[in-house]
Amino acid sequence: MIEVENLIKVYRRGEIEVIAIRDVTLSIKDREFVMLVGPSGSGKTTFLHLLGGIDRPTAGKIFVNGKNIAFFNDKELTDYRRKDVGMVFQFFNLIPTLTAIENVMLPMQFIGMGRSERKKRAEELLKLVGIYERKDHYPDEMSGGEQQRVAIAVALANDPPLILADEPTGELDTQTGLEIIKIFKKLNDEGKTVIIATHDMRLEKYATRILEIRDGKITG
Repeated sequence: MIEVENLIKVYRRGEIEVIAIRDVTLSIKDREFVMLVGPSGSGKTTFLHLLGGIDRPTAGKIFVNGKNIAFFNDKELTDYRRKDVGMVFQFFNLIPTLTAIENVMLPMQFIGMGRSERKKRAEELLKLVGIYERKDHYPDEMSGGEQQRVAIAVALANDPPLILADEPTGELDTQTGLEIIKIFKKLNDEGKTVIIATHDMRLEKYATRILEIRDGKITG
């Protein structure tokens, strides 16, 4: 369960203040598939980064399973990002000097998992997202769709209950984007809470709820 109360995020650029999130209060239940829509610059990415512990709010509370991550210290936020949430980015965020399987294994190393167990789980995840045959390839040897599949496997590495995705189909062709959407749907069916910021309206048929954000205010 995610509960957001009076959430505000302000960015300061010199003497200029930009209000990215404006007094948002909402709840998202476990196992929901939430589609977050809105024009570019409306605050979608900021909202995901706040839920994911990548950024801190200026004011307000963010309860994830009863814990207010807005009050977490740096170590607590790091543990939260490693264990409780998986982030999928539009531009993949893979480490270029690591192969696909090494990218997926890396997050497991940070939680102390042994190498053989890491390798086994990474192979299972690459099979899950349909990219196992490319496990020994580097990111620059893969297409955008293949890199996005690897990025999803990385997000799933430590089996987080919450998956956040920022425009995961934005750089992909139509067919590949549809295949990625179906992966998120499968993850939701298997019990993950999924929140996707997107312009891709094909997600509408899979979402349990659609939230619209404009000028930092969320409705829906």
